[in-house]
Amino acid sequence: MMITDVEDFFTKGCGRCARFETPDCSTQIWGDGVRQLREICLNAGLTETVKWGHACYTHAGRNIVIIGAFRDNFRLNFFNAGLLKDPEGVLEKQGAETKTPDMLRFTAADQVAAKAAIAAAYIAEAMGYAEAGIKEKKTTTELELPEELANALDADPEMAEAFAALTPGRRRSYVMNLNAAKQTATRINRIAKFREGILAGKGLNER
Repeated sequence: MMITDVEDFFTKGCGRCARFETPDCSTQIWGDGVRQLREICLNAGLTETVKWGHACYTHAGRNIVIIGAFRDNFRLNFFNAGLLKDPEGVLEKQGAETKTPDMLRFTAADQVAAKAAIAAAYIAEAMGYAEAGIKEKKTTTELELPEELANALDADPEMAEAFAALTPGRRRSYVMNLNAAKQTATRINRIAKFREGILAGKGLNER
């Protein structure tokens, strides 16, 4: 079960896998680094909350950034990243087919300090857009995602990254299966079952 208390993210983990509340949890492996990111966000004046099992930071009623921790890295992901100018050229894409660079990725805790000023400046820029009500323009894509899948990916950064990294054919296999389902509840149930395969980089019918 995913956490609902943001403090748990930093002390126990996200609650989405068996490594929760163990030293092997990614948030514990990168504990010093994610706490530094937390400090940057709070010092910027963002409101801290927990969403989708992660520490998420909001401003003016809009999600600004979310902290993620994985086995081989930890990161600060920006929402509406297409608005950011990125003058330092430091933002990276989550996956090979992700259209917009949207994250600061770290592989060592001491890397955070080196990019702290940049992170703060980018957060301030994003806060300004939120205050002005400026939103990122959505680009049309060849593959139109069912609403339930789009919502699930928005709520699950890990699955979103894995889905973006799939080949077009593998992504299409999931979309076609979901489009064949008439009921929203059926689609949501199928997505929950698809998650493991998506994270494994597989198409719908691959084993």
